[in-house]
Amino acid sequence: MKVKVDGVTREFRTVWLDGRVIKMIDQSKLPFSFEIIEANSCEEVVEAIKGMTIRGTLTISVAGAFAVAQVCLNYHDDSLKELRSLANSCAKRMVNTRPTGIDLSYKVDRVLETINNAKNLETATMSSVAEAQRIADEDVEVCKRIGENGSVLLEEKCHVLTHCNTGLGAVDYGTALGVIRQAHKEGKKIEVYVTETRPWSQGARLTTWELLNEGIPHFLIVDTSAGLLMQRGEIDACILGADRIARNGDTANKIGSYQLAVLAKENDVPFYVAAPSSTFDPNLESGAKIPLEERDENEVLYSPPGLLSTGEVARVRISPLPARARNLVFDITPSGYITAFITEKGVIRKPYRNNIRRVLES
Repeated sequence: MKVKVDGVTREFRTVWLDGRVIKMIDQSKLPFSFEIIEANSCEEVVEAIKGMTIRGTLTISVAGAFAVAQVCLNYHDDSLKELRSLANSCAKRMVNTRPTGIDLSYKVDRVLETINNAKNLETATMSSVAEAQRIADEDVEVCKRIGENGSVLLEEKCHVLTHCNTGLGAVDYGTALGVIRQAHKEGKKIEVYVTETRPWSQGARLTTWELLNEGIPHFLIVDTSAGLLMQRGEIDACILGADRIARNGDTANKIGSYQLAVLAKENDVPFYVAAPSSTFDPNLESGAKIPLEERDENEVLYSPPGLLSTGEVARVRISPLPARARNLVFDITPSGYITAFITEKGVIRKPYRNNIRRVLES
């Protein structure tokens, strides 16, 4: 992705392995400061995920894959059995950080399998690092194909609404944002409406920052104005990402997605979900079984990081001290509200139960 640092535009990934160190863009500091953080252990990656230093289904998944491989890089004893135990423990901790998404488990398990199948320590290290890097590179290519497959669904002049952040949420390019990037790259006149996405304001802080770096026209809107814009005919398509998709097409995504889907259907606006095939969970019949994360109430009671007039970046309380809150992080959009899924393997349309299986097995 394009990032302008000190007046110079450079290409960055959200997470990468540099020797023994995992490096990540600190998303908690954006858009006011661009900083790279380093993680030297499984524990430090876990804390980065829990503290929202890094976020987004695919970014977290790749960070988790690197963390399991890093266990091998940091191991200095001579017991393959002990190494496998340490790697399995790290993998379990990674998966438990964000229970709603399925991609994290899939990618961590891929690296773990190379360690469990290795015949010696050297092979375990080399194969796990190679697999983690392969996963990161695949993530970028998958997102580019999602972008290409999704761009054809957008008119030459199109007003697109997107929710949360799906660019920094991947290693590069993004899912829903990848579709927008590709359409812009092809010369389509794309104008993006970005929901602020409370309580962490990923849309306001991150998506707008990415669109500015790419030079893509956009407007930031409050979450509750989306319905009015659709009613007025000012939105031509909604494109969102996903954290987990059941066999029947029910989709877990950032809280507020379900409301947008209902509004889109009511106003005859296409509602697309852009996600890699690894986001589909073949073990779940419907969205009823998808675990939905609930986080600390203070994320609702306080503002996200903001720039004060003093130049300081801080969070401020926005509700009375006795007030309580519930911080529901994800919701489920029933498949009936979704126009189509945009994947790296193609566009999946209804009936979903059969077509999802057919595309995923292709």
